[in-house]
Amino acid sequence: MSDQYTPMIERISEEYDESDSNMVLELAATDQEYADLKQQMSELKHQHPFIEKLLEEDGEVQLTAQEHEILNQYFRLYLRADNMERKHIYFRGHTDCFSYLEKIGAFKKE
Repeated sequence: MSDQYTPMIERISEEYDESDSNMVLELAATDQEYADLKQQMSELKHQHPFIEKLLEEDGEVQLTAQEHEILNQYFRLYLRADNMERKHIYFRGHTDCFSYLEKIGAFKKE
């Protein structure tokens, strides 16, 4: 075995972030519902800077009842988008698996 050989699991692990990012970009380009959810999330963060502060900064944050509802709305959108991403990645994995199995001749041809 070559010193340059890297086992498949290790290669996939090393490249996972880039693959994940590519699949999310693919989802945004092919699924209008997902793209709309991401746009709504972006608009909420732009209209309500406290969301970014809460998500990215340290320290104490106090919310009004209205801000709390806006944050809940943001999290509902986030969870819907995250579920769509996970579903897309799950099915993409199946597609890649079948393509790989076909490529290595794992299926009987009659």
